[in-house]
Amino acid sequence: MVNIRLKADAELERSFDERSVSRELPDTDSRKWSRSKLRKEIAGTYDQAGKPNLMNAAWGGICCSQPPCVAVSLRKATYSHGCIIERKAFTVGIACEGRVAEADYVGIASGRDADKFAVAGLTHQRSGLVDAPYAEEFPVILECRLLHVIEIGLHTRFIGEIIDVKADVDVFGDDGRLDIMKIQPLIYDTARRGYHGAGPLLAEAFSVGKALKS
Repeated sequence: MVNIRLKADAELERSFDERSVSRELPDTDSRKWSRSKLRKEIAGTYDQAGKPNLMNAAWGGICCSQPPCVAVSLRKATYSHGCIIERKAFTVGIACEGRVAEADYVGIASGRDADKFAVAGLTHQRSGLVDAPYAEEFPVILECRLLHVIEIGLHTRFIGEIIDVKADVDVFGDDGRLDIMKIQPLIYDTARRGYHGAGPLLAEAFSVGKALKS
């Protein structure tokens, strides 16, 4: 995987895992990625005993650009809720079309009862930057340290500062930026409980609407 360095913090200039290939992109590129709204999000955590776990998080997304942050909302009843509280870190993997069964499974099984990595046939990797795991098979990974915990009601909102972004080399476009059509992220339809894929480009953002300005 390739590391996309978010240069908001000098700490991010540390050396990276030998298993990864480092590529420095301009700040604008990395922050554009940080603001991307992609689903489905797979939260990776360790429990108190160090057992790795994954959870399909329906409610979440990028919530701040400076510092770059992502939020996931979990019920207290979930196993991952306590894991994030314990470890103060988590990862977010972007589930892709080729892993739809695995992504669904980690949302319907509990880490209390199963080794989700083993059952789903996913490869456990330990983050070198935060105290959390991720699955090597997901094409994009956000590594996050816990920044804020907000009790909303049934759900707790965990806000994590994105310390690093890892991505497979084959999901970059010719321009060196992440390509949504190569990532093939899963999009969850909450009304019908179905998974969809990303469609073709419809128009250029911050441009197509200019024709309506007076």
